[in-house]
Amino acid sequence: MRAFAEEVFASETKDENVRDEISMFDVADDCPILHTEMAHHLHTEDDAEKRKRHQRCRTITVPVATAKATTAPVVSVEVDTPTYLEVPDFQRVAIIGDYASGVTMDDFELSCKGLYRALTIREKYMRLAYQRFPRTASQYLRDIEGEVFKPEDQVQPVFTTPPSNGEDPFETKDLPKNLGYVARMKDGLIYVYNDAAAADKHQPKDLPSPDYNTFIDDMNFLIALIAQGPTKTYCHRRLKFLMSKFNVHEMLNEMEEMKELKMNPHRDFYNCRKVDTHIHAAACMNQKHLLRFIKKSYRVDAERVVHSLQGREVTMKELFEQTFQRFDKFNAKYNPVGASELRDLYLKTENHINGEYFATIIKEVASDLEDAKYQYAEPRLSIYGCNPNEWTKLSGWFVKHRVYSPNLKWMIQVPRIYDIFRGRNFVPHFGKMLENIFLPVFQATIDPQSNPDLSIFLKHVTGFDSVDDESKHSGHMFSTKSPKPEEWDIVKNPSYTYYIYYMYANIAVLNQLRRSRGMNTFTFRPHCGEAGAVTHLLASFMTADNISHGLNLKKSPVLQYLYFLTQIPIAMSPLSNNSLFLEYAKNPLLEFHKKGLVVSLSTDDPMQFHYTKEKSHFLGQDYLKEGPEGNDIRKTNVAQIRMAYRFETLCYELNLIKEGLKSE
Repeated sequence: MRAFAEEVFASETKDENVRDEISMFDVADDCPILHTEMAHHLHTEDDAEKRKRHQRCRTITVPVATAKATTAPVVSVEVDTPTYLEVPDFQRVAIIGDYASGVTMDDFELSCKGLYRALTIREKYMRLAYQRFPRTASQYLRDIEGEVFKPEDQVQPVFTTPPSNGEDPFETKDLPKNLGYVARMKDGLIYVYNDAAAADKHQPKDLPSPDYNTFIDDMNFLIALIAQGPTKTYCHRRLKFLMSKFNVHEMLNEMEEMKELKMNPHRDFYNCRKVDTHIHAAACMNQKHLLRFIKKSYRVDAERVVHSLQGREVTMKELFEQTFQRFDKFNAKYNPVGASELRDLYLKTENHINGEYFATIIKEVASDLEDAKYQYAEPRLSIYGCNPNEWTKLSGWFVKHRVYSPNLKWMIQVPRIYDIFRGRNFVPHFGKMLENIFLPVFQATIDPQSNPDLSIFLKHVTGFDSVDDESKHSGHMFSTKSPKPEEWDIVKNPSYTYYIYYMYANIAVLNQLRRSRGMNTFTFRPHCGEAGAVTHLLASFMTADNISHGLNLKKSPVLQYLYFLTQIPIAMSPLSNNSLFLEYAKNPLLEFHKKGLVVSLSTDDPMQFHYTKEKSHFLGQDYLKEGPEGNDIRKTNVAQIRMAYRFETLCYELNLIKEGLKSE
């Protein structure tokens, strides 16, 4: 399996110009193999006994229906249609026949075995890091295994409770006491010890972490699965069915769903909660806002010293005179993604004025969100891993300028630019970069009072992101032969999966420690699938709570189907993609939505791509429940009919896997 995975990796990372139009993970609509299978199906019995055993006479019963089921005759066959409290009657699409959906029974059972193992792999790694895995999928997995589902086994991220009225979000007097533990890095992973003596003997505390070799085995299995012919064919057909089923559902129930929404008073798209979960702090304002702020600051602070140039203090007026003397020089200097004096002055937390302007702009954006009342955002701030003081400086900026808003939570993005730091000799090896990123957070968790600013800042951080250009291939395949981070001392950048594994592994251990202290935990939410190899999406399937972009899911029906089954949230940014990787009309957002993947619209960088934002949140007190039970239409303005359809469709697909494994 490892050899096969290496062959797949080599195929995926060959030169872009010679790569086949159809990926080895994809299935063409006119694929000759499908025609061959069809001919085989027509001329053989295809194990009639198996088909007879799997013959279905009714649709599945949804496991969490809140009321007794009713029956309706359909050509002398009964179809169970679950009813829910407060869900109007609607037209259901029922498929009567066998489970195999046009593939041979052997291929059907083979596909179900592979998909089942893939689901258990994700469930294992989500539980380890206190990240989300759908309750419904867990129920089916326990049913397949013949075990009883226990709700208490489900885990959820822990978030900081918003401060009550009059409570200071920067208060430090209630910070937990020092545990006296010692944290050290070994083989790219932070371990926690009772004391220095235990650290010297490498006797860490029992904080579970992923097993390196097991992770590699699981990854190789998934690489083989997404390239497996029968599984690709099966998933391709299921996804086509999901698309068609939604179109039929919409045709039959559009008016009923609209009636539900019209009968819901005082709620529409404008006044339901919307969260922009993918937005970078350095571009969270739009162009007009930034220009207005620059002009205002120039009028007010023209004589203020705002920059230091070769040891000489430079005023605002002098800086602008230098910048605007020549238009070509201005173009070179004022580049939102380049190193310029103006960018440093207005969009950085570290500069001559200690990030004052950047803090002011963000607080103005937050004020606009508060005025709008129904809009929220999670801006991303960068930690590079270049030196261990970055966290202290960033949290000091946050606390000094009191950059807090009830409408903002914060994400930490880690750019994958080790090669640049190593080339400039900022870090001796990749392990040092990981240590600079994670060790300060472990130390602030063990002894919050040693760094109160960082401890306060971490309360308002919800997760970590991994960012950079995914189209840059490193040529390195993450495997058991890969050097440990302390051994990776070359200038070359590690692979995407290498970064993802070590970030996830440290976050998992950190979450174990923070949860044991009653602190908030962090989710792992990388940029993934915007470009580059499909295997990036595979790594995130194993490790990420949710992802940003996900465009390349259209290249792999198996991964796309797995993302559907596990309901992994995907924050998509069609306007950003239109400028960088994929033109707007070809964006798969609508296609993913119709198939039932969990997608949301996000801005990415409003300063460059902003038009609007959307993500329904604040679903009511039962939001953790799945299906229509967890939906409060009074808050979400999402029809209960649509929620019931989505839930029943997901249960139908999970039940197929359960039926395919009955012979086991």
